[in-house]
Amino acid sequence: MKPKVFIYDTTLRDGTQGDGISLTVASKLRLAQKMDSFGIDFIEGGWPGSNPRDMAFFEQAANLELKHAKISAFGSTRRANVRAEDDAQLKLLLEAKTPCVTIFGKTWMLHVEKVIKTTPEENLKMIRESVEFLKKNGRIVIYDAEHFFDGYKDSREYALKTLQAAIDGGADYLCLCDTNGGTLVGEFKNIVSDVCAFAKDTPVAVHCHNDSGVGVAVSIAGVEAGARMVQGTLNGYGERNGNANICTIIPNLILKLGYDLSCAQNLSKLRDLSLFADEMANARSDSRQPYVGASSFAHKGGVHADAVNKIKSSYEHIKPELVGNKTRVLVSDMSGRALVMMKARELGMDIDAKDPKIKAFLDELKQLEFNGYGYEAADASFKLLLAKFLNKAKPAFSVHNYRVMVERNDFKEIIRSEATVKLEVGGAIEHMVAEAHGPVGALDMALRKALVRHFPQIMKIELIDFKVRVLDSGLGANAVVRVQAEFKDGDKIWGTVGASDNVIEAAWEALRDAFEYKLMNI
Repeated sequence: MKPKVFIYDTTLRDGTQGDGISLTVASKLRLAQKMDSFGIDFIEGGWPGSNPRDMAFFEQAANLELKHAKISAFGSTRRANVRAEDDAQLKLLLEAKTPCVTIFGKTWMLHVEKVIKTTPEENLKMIRESVEFLKKNGRIVIYDAEHFFDGYKDSREYALKTLQAAIDGGADYLCLCDTNGGTLVGEFKNIVSDVCAFAKDTPVAVHCHNDSGVGVAVSIAGVEAGARMVQGTLNGYGERNGNANICTIIPNLILKLGYDLSCAQNLSKLRDLSLFADEMANARSDSRQPYVGASSFAHKGGVHADAVNKIKSSYEHIKPELVGNKTRVLVSDMSGRALVMMKARELGMDIDAKDPKIKAFLDELKQLEFNGYGYEAADASFKLLLAKFLNKAKPAFSVHNYRVMVERNDFKEIIRSEATVKLEVGGAIEHMVAEAHGPVGALDMALRKALVRHFPQIMKIELIDFKVRVLDSGLGANAVVRVQAEFKDGDKIWGTVGASDNVIEAAWEALRDAFEYKLMNI
């Protein structure tokens, strides 16, 4: 068994500096609990005193009953020429009442002389005295050496002196921060190895950013060079191009390299943790994220899908279930009979591979793809299409006609949309009108009104995502557009698609499929 490696998460602080990422106090608390149950070792909660949200988090975090993780408050060393015990910011770190405190200090002479404008000697005292003060007050202290790799390359001698100052103060960990994210793997590994030899009994950590696209790679290289703690964020949230993604680092360390991590026993919950973080941040999940993304084990090519159907390891580097993911089959104009059969089984449909209608279905599917439809993210539309082709389901309603009118009142500057829908349900005609600000909203409301008397459960359906894509911009306003819609009913989510050179028709098809899918027993 390889050595123990600790995971330090900074999603609640560094992650929220990412473009479009924001967490409420309640979300930060829930995410901290989720990370604790997963097995994250250290959770950085924020910077006490920097903003009301972080202050409120630390006040409430004191009441969290965490089973494993240690909450850390984040801040900087004391100010120049101020005693540690008199520094207001260090006092706030103690008032946060966290078992761990992480402070950063300057390593690079550029920052020492040009940014904080002090002397190299005073900077060393700032580091040592700040760490010493926090240790005397009973805290685990992680010293973050900011811009360490830039500082090391500028002056190895002075960079190591800053680390020695932290060691002399009693630091529990020395964290080497590639703050600008510009160091590549080979150089990074050599520097970490040098520092580990220098630090001797004081464990080394690494904190990497993704500005060069290698945040995960250099983090792993740091561990291989001797680091025993990795800092990062869930889903790689963070400033600029983000921080090193611990959702990728963790399975690589456990599954590929055999390191001992506290969260190893909960690895199958990794995708759930990743999705939960996106939910708390109100961020769209990255489907191409390694290990936990929806596309990580998705197969579209017919040859690939056929091989995976026979031997999953032929095109999958791990078993998806190890990280809580699953194999997915994507249907398209490249699909063959084997892929369609796999997709049908994935969707719970029992069909005969020898059914002659399968070939006709494949021909129809390829023609629809040519016309602009896309079924990779529209499982519900695909299942409906296959069920109808094989006569395995009867539509719950039939559409006689629909109409949409959009009106603008220039005098009152009001835009109003009106939709009329005429359906037949069990021999009864339902003719309904609804108004909304936009045409899709009006169609949605009219369709619900026409169905609700027969199927009251349709009112629980939520439209949660709606995308319109122009497929051939060269045709201008006459281009075919594809509408991808996503719906939710409790915990169940399904996607539908529509395509037409009329955007209203494409939207209607996606809406109609969503309600048909909900109501048909397939």
